[in-house]
Amino acid sequence: MSTKLKGDFAEQAAVFHAMKHGYAVLRPLGDRLPYDLVFEVNGQLARIQVKCAWFNKSAKNYVVDVRRTKTNRRIMKREMYKDKDFDFALAYIPDHDLFYVFPVEVFIKYAGEIHMVESNKRQRKPKSAEYRDAWHLFAQWAVRSETTG
Repeated sequence: MSTKLKGDFAEQAAVFHAMKHGYAVLRPLGDRLPYDLVFEVNGQLARIQVKCAWFNKSAKNYVVDVRRTKTNRRIMKREMYKDKDFDFALAYIPDHDLFYVFPVEVFIKYAGEIHMVESNKRQRKPKSAEYRDAWHLFAQWAVRSETTG
């Protein structure tokens, strides 16, 4: 399965999960924006970047790239996201139909990849563990946005 198709599956899963949480979902036209979806959460619009994680067999964890990939014919260019590009990044793990919900300020602090562990065999949980299935962060963000916006 191509990475583009995996991304499409991840976006569809994000729409489904967001609607289950009571959020309205908007889709931008085209794919030139730094975000993939928009969720309406308590009257506030959150821009969402969706990433599909892959399983790293040697590390025994799931990985998502935190860089934006642009392709132009034969050239592939990667660049880091900026804090104004989106509000949240959703990292989808298809094997578990599970999302990690990262606020943009957390997501962009990672150097190149985020590793997510779905095994309880480790003694110490990675930093990413607190964002596992953390859909409640959207409601907290909406309240802060309403008071500051």
